[in-house]
Amino acid sequence: MRFVKMHGLGNDFIVIQADTWEAEGEDYSEMAVKLCDRHFGIGADGLVVTGKDQELDIFMRIFNPDGSEPEMCGNAIRCVSKFAWEKGLVSSTKISVRTLAGPRYPEVLLNDKGEVEKVRVDMGEPILERSQIPMLGSPGQVVGEELETQVGRFRVTAVSMGNPHCVVFVDELSSIPLGEWGPVLEHHSVFPSRTNVEFAKIEGDNRISMRVWERGAGETLACGTGACATLVASYLNGFTGRRATVQLKGGELFIDWNPSDNHVYMTGEAKEVFQGEVDLEKL
Repeated sequence: MRFVKMHGLGNDFIVIQADTWEAEGEDYSEMAVKLCDRHFGIGADGLVVTGKDQELDIFMRIFNPDGSEPEMCGNAIRCVSKFAWEKGLVSSTKISVRTLAGPRYPEVLLNDKGEVEKVRVDMGEPILERSQIPMLGSPGQVVGEELETQVGRFRVTAVSMGNPHCVVFVDELSSIPLGEWGPVLEHHSVFPSRTNVEFAKIEGDNRISMRVWERGAGETLACGTGACATLVASYLNGFTGRRATVQLKGGELFIDWNPSDNHVYMTGEAKEVFQGEVDLEKL
């Protein structure tokens, strides 16, 4: 099987091409568990399957290292956009992508050499109604709400960017025991579909730093949907305006929550690391 290894700010993926959205006999969940293993496989934060779509330009499916399939991934869609442009799957720099979270609309931004420099993605409207995130409890938005856990009480803001996020603002990031707190919040009973978890620090009016615990993957160097959710949460709490640079461990993303259409726009890099071929029967 041919593959391309890519990353968005260090959030790395094994990208493969398929003829259709349907698995057609392939068990991508089982494949992801084997391929994403950093000791016995290729190693990655996720397996991404893409190809031409019947209705939109291309499709994108993502499978976590534990075999689960999330609805959406911001870093993966930037990688897929670069992949589709460079492999000739699309002819326009503006692309429509089918995902489990619904259509998404990236645009590859080219430099003067015609190379993909960055990708800007229309991530759609943030979902703020509790039941649609989904999160159990009374109807309404979840902004700065206290949540009791076995490791302490957290003030959380919940946002869905097609996948659920729980954002916690802190005064200091370096001392956060992410490996302890992340799983507790991810699996908390109020999140029936589990949740991604972001710990964020406000660095200024238009700058936020963030660490992320991703549902099904653990700590990663970056999370695109998480950066979007964090900017939305920051605005809802009155900490920043609607535009900010979000600093992650792997680099920066610029996030803009546009008031004219209520859509969140994410701009950042996508990189190819190498191409290869893997014999699945030997894994």
